[in-house]
Amino acid sequence: MPELLSQDSLHEMASRWLSPSQVPKRFRIHADTTDFFRVEYDDVVVLKGSPYLIRHNAKEQRFGIEDEVKFWVKRAIDLESGDLKIMKLVFYEKFLSRVGDIEFECYRSPRKEARILELVAGHRSFMHGHAVTDEKGNLIRVLDFIIGDPLSKRITDMKVGHEVYFYQQLPGVLNRFMSCIEAIRFLHDHGEKHGDIRRDHILIDRDDGRYRWIDFDFNYRHRENIFGYDLFGLGNILVFLVGMGDVLVRDLADRNPDALNGLAVEDFNIVFHNRVVNLRKIYPYIPVALNRVLMHFSRGTNVFYEHTSQLLSDMKEVMAAHFPSPGNRAEQGAEDGKSG
Repeated sequence: MPELLSQDSLHEMASRWLSPSQVPKRFRIHADTTDFFRVEYDDVVVLKGSPYLIRHNAKEQRFGIEDEVKFWVKRAIDLESGDLKIMKLVFYEKFLSRVGDIEFECYRSPRKEARILELVAGHRSFMHGHAVTDEKGNLIRVLDFIIGDPLSKRITDMKVGHEVYFYQQLPGVLNRFMSCIEAIRFLHDHGEKHGDIRRDHILIDRDDGRYRWIDFDFNYRHRENIFGYDLFGLGNILVFLVGMGDVLVRDLADRNPDALNGLAVEDFNIVFHNRVVNLRKIYPYIPVALNRVLMHFSRGTNVFYEHTSQLLSDMKEVMAAHFPSPGNRAEQGAEDGKSG
C-alpha cells in the first residue's frame, strides 16, 4: 500500500470527519471487492487511489421485504472530501417478470448503470455519481447521497382523507411526477431504459423538493416493446399517487364493501390482481380523462402505451384541463406533506 494510504494517513483522514471514539484503531483495506461480504463496517475500499470508509449496508425499501440487507450496497465516507456516498459493488442476479402476456427477463447490469450515470450527469431528475473499477476490474458505482424520503413514504405518511389529498395535494405531486416522466423519456430518447421503475426509486430531495430517480442497474430483455416494462412501472406509480396509496381488495372489504361489489375483473391491475386501477369507481370525483389514463394499466385494457411521449401527451392534457397552474399548489403540497 502506498505511503499516501498508510494506516497513519488513513487515521489522519478519518479523524477529520469522525469523532475520536469513531475512528478505528486499524483499518482493513480492500482493493478487490469481488467478495462483497468481506467488505465490512470500518473497512476502507480504495478505488483508483481514493479511499472510502465503509459504514452500513443499505436495506431494501420494497413493500413486503423492507429491511432486507443489501450486502453489495454500502454507505461510505469519501475520506478525501468527507462526503457521504452510496457504493454499489458488483452483484449479478436474474429473474423473470411478466406484464400481461409479455414476459421480460430482468438482470443486473453494472455497465448499464455506469452508462446512464454518464448520460444523466447534471440532469436534476436523476441521482448522480461515477463508475470506477477496482484492481480486479469490478465496476463499482460511487453515488452522491441524496437526503430525502422515498416518494412512497411521503404519500402514505400524509394524514388527510383522500378527497382533501386529491384537491389540495395531488396537483403538486402530479406536477413533480410529470418531471419524472419527462426524465424517463430522456432516457428512452437516448436508447436507454431505467429498468426498475418503482415508487421507492423516486427520492424527494430535501434541498429543493425535486423528485429524483435512483437505481438504474436493472436491465431487461424484451421481445416486443423495448420500453414496455418502464411504462408499466410509470403506470403503477401513477395509480399509487392518484389513489393516495394502493387501493386493495382487502381494504375495500373492510371499509367500502359496496364499492368492492361494483368492481369487475377488468378494473384491477394487469399484474397485481388485488390492486384497483379503476379508481373512479372508488372516488367518483376523479376526472374521466385521468381515470382513462389509469385504465391503460388495467386488466381490461386493449391498448398499451408504446412510448413515454404518449403517456406524457395524455397527462399534459389532464393537467391542463383539471389541474391548471399547479406551481403554487405544488409548493404548498410539498410543505403539507412534510408536516403531515
